[in-house]
Amino acid sequence: MGIVEQLAPDGLWEIFQDVAPEPPARAQGGGWRRCDDRAVLAAIIYVATSGCTWRQLPPVFGASWQTVHRRFTVWSKARVWAKLHRVVLDRLGAKGELDWSRCAIDSVSVRAVKGGPLPGPNPTDRGKLGSKIHVICDRNGLPISLGVSGANLHDSQALIPLMRGIPPIRSRYGPRRRRPAKLHADKSYDFDHLRNWLRRRQIVPRIARRGLERSDRLGRHRWVVERTMSWLNRCRRLHRRYERKADHFLAFVGIASTLICYRRCTN
Repeated sequence: MGIVEQLAPDGLWEIFQDVAPEPPARAQGGGWRRCDDRAVLAAIIYVATSGCTWRQLPPVFGASWQTVHRRFTVWSKARVWAKLHRVVLDRLGAKGELDWSRCAIDSVSVRAVKGGPLPGPNPTDRGKLGSKIHVICDRNGLPISLGVSGANLHDSQALIPLMRGIPPIRSRYGPRRRRPAKLHADKSYDFDHLRNWLRRRQIVPRIARRGLERSDRLGRHRWVVERTMSWLNRCRRLHRRYERKADHFLAFVGIASTLICYRRCTN
């Protein structure tokens, strides 16, 4: 098995073909021969997992780094990675692999190497530019909603957009679902208006209270999202934000989440 088949296995490639846009056709004909989309997908996954720059792509993929980066830009603009993540979530939901009884929310800050939209001064890193990755995961730690923001955005401001960003996911029995039974969060989400917002949607808030719970303890259920963050860190491209555009950085977060969910789907 070659490196292309290892990075983009048959199952993932079949799903990708259903969500990828059709390649543009030249009305006048001719032009250069189009590179294999599967090889380009494998090259993008290689960049996400290894953390190498576009210029450091090895020639084994049979495409130049300019072609791979151009295809990545087109697919990110078409929201291919979000669609791919949603299809994998649907397959997990149809198999009963998603546990909606308890979900957890958290964020992690990464330093931004370049400027652009959404980096902000990180109050925990001497005011240096950075971004935050926001995640909601199910009880098993599978990411179901993602978001990025500036490092100076308070975590509480991301709860409502992330909850609204949960797509309607298939269930093993019954209709599609997009609301968990309970939501666990740390003290940074300790606000009454967030609790009331969750209760109005029949979601039981399990948010740590300031002054009552110790800061060095994650709780019985909040540790799951910390493990999800460690899974995301396996994609070394997320250790630093090298992308100037926020959509490109969110695309790599979506790729990492898709790989996490796809591995559970194939187990």
